[in-house]
Amino acid sequence: MLVQHPDNPEWGTGQVQSKINGKVTVNFREAGKVVIDGNRVFLIPIFDG
Repeated sequence: MLVQHPDNPEWGTGQVQSKINGKVTVNFREAGKVVIDGNRVFLIPIFDG
């Protein structure tokens, strides 16, 4: 799944790697791998097409 971080659009599009117990690991194009608390930050899904 592709996502963007609502507070850090400069990170670019990220690909979700995993989601475990509310922790979402995302590999962002400009920021690298980031672990996000999915209970506090609502990532924006990106839909192609």
